[in-house]
Amino acid sequence: MVKIRTRFAPSPTGRMHVGNLRTALYAYLIARHGGGDFILRIEDTDRERYVEGAVDIIYRTLAKTGLIHDEGPDKDGGCGPYVQSERQAAGIYMEYAKQLVERGEAYYCFCDAERLNSLRTAVGEDGKEIRVYDKHCLGLSAEEVAANLAAGKPFVIRQNNPTEGQTTFHDEIYGDISVENSELDDMVLIKSDGFPTYNFANVVDDHLMGITHVVRGNEYLSSSPKYNRLYEAFGWEVPVYVHCPLITDETHKKLSKRSGHSSFEDLIEQGFVTEAVVNFVALLGWSPEDNQEILSMEELIRKFDYRHISKSPAVFDYTKLRWMNGVYISRMEDGAYLAEALPVVRKTVPSVRDPEKVAMMVKTRIETFLDIPEKIAFLETLPQYDTALYVNKKAKCTEEAALQVLKEALPLLEAQEDYSNDALFALLSAFGAEKGYKTNYVMWPLRTAVSGLQMTPGGATELMSVLGKQESVRRIRKGIWLLGNALG
Repeated sequence: MVKIRTRFAPSPTGRMHVGNLRTALYAYLIARHGGGDFILRIEDTDRERYVEGAVDIIYRTLAKTGLIHDEGPDKDGGCGPYVQSERQAAGIYMEYAKQLVERGEAYYCFCDAERLNSLRTAVGEDGKEIRVYDKHCLGLSAEEVAANLAAGKPFVIRQNNPTEGQTTFHDEIYGDISVENSELDDMVLIKSDGFPTYNFANVVDDHLMGITHVVRGNEYLSSSPKYNRLYEAFGWEVPVYVHCPLITDETHKKLSKRSGHSSFEDLIEQGFVTEAVVNFVALLGWSPEDNQEILSMEELIRKFDYRHISKSPAVFDYTKLRWMNGVYISRMEDGAYLAEALPVVRKTVPSVRDPEKVAMMVKTRIETFLDIPEKIAFLETLPQYDTALYVNKKAKCTEEAALQVLKEALPLLEAQEDYSNDALFALLSAFGAEKGYKTNYVMWPLRTAVSGLQMTPGGATELMSVLGKQESVRRIRKGIWLLGNALG
């Protein structure tokens, strides 16, 4: 059997879009699941879209997500160069384009902009209008072509596609697809600047690098017949095509930069955990047979079967991503969790005396690290609150009862020196037992007084232990004052 070889061939145009990350992940999983190789190739021939520093973003994202390539610009496996501009400089694409010209499968085109602009238009793959070439230069004689080249006349090299019959190709997700050859434009293979087009460079590089499985978005489905005709023109074996479904937002529109979470770096900056993002992206169009949702990289490699990729668009469910991220945060090793959480805690509540304890209090109560400030801000500044918060039917606590408990507990808390959670809990439990109060009857008004909130990340004694004696007593006195005024 031929060894599986997949590739990820990003263009360095900025941050890595979620769709590109999914392509990389699926290509990686196909290779690892089948014991094959995963190759990184940088497609930088579109100089107009090139962004300085974007190659570093590609390397950084792949390293962080654990998508380790076996070959690439930094790991020569014998198929280099792995950067398209370097391959172009070596003359690889022009060499193969000229081979097609010699076989009659491609031809030189010398048409100027004025003539091209006069051609009829059609809708391209991206929905934009394109000019349909009319094979005008296909009729030039060898002598005319030679004369134009000798005169230095600008040219492109175009694929010579048939105008009759059909071209059929097979995709692992969408099955057999046939296209009328009359719909196949003679696409440009080599541009006037000598650089290859994306489509042509892909075919040449994939063949020369021994790529067996090509993973890409289904927006390239309509280009596949042209790819196939190139493979056939060269007499090369056609790879296995795996076209992935479109990723949409919750309104079923294509996920765009305007969504604010279209790139991997966007999500990391929004407090998401890398492992959760990878897990979530894996499920954008695919699911294991057992429908398990929380999957480690090892489980993804073991369970991934590209034949189960869906044809239907995948919805980027932000709510589900948040839930999944919360699961990952709750399962993090404490050390790794604190490394992320402590800086946020210290910035949000700089005066709190035990930031590590505060961080651990919210570990199972947040979905992203950016949720932390909202959960703990009350520890720095007591919010304004309505005394109706003291009412709790389950604890049988009224505003009058809350005022009584606070007044009775205050002297004990003023005399207490040990403000550890255990010491405070023992003190207040003994107080409740002596008075015949249930635990919740005592703790509810105290927690309300020191937090000013209905929901908190910890109980009354936990909160007082991080607030300390002075601040806890001050807040309880304020609660007594507020209740006294409310009750008249």
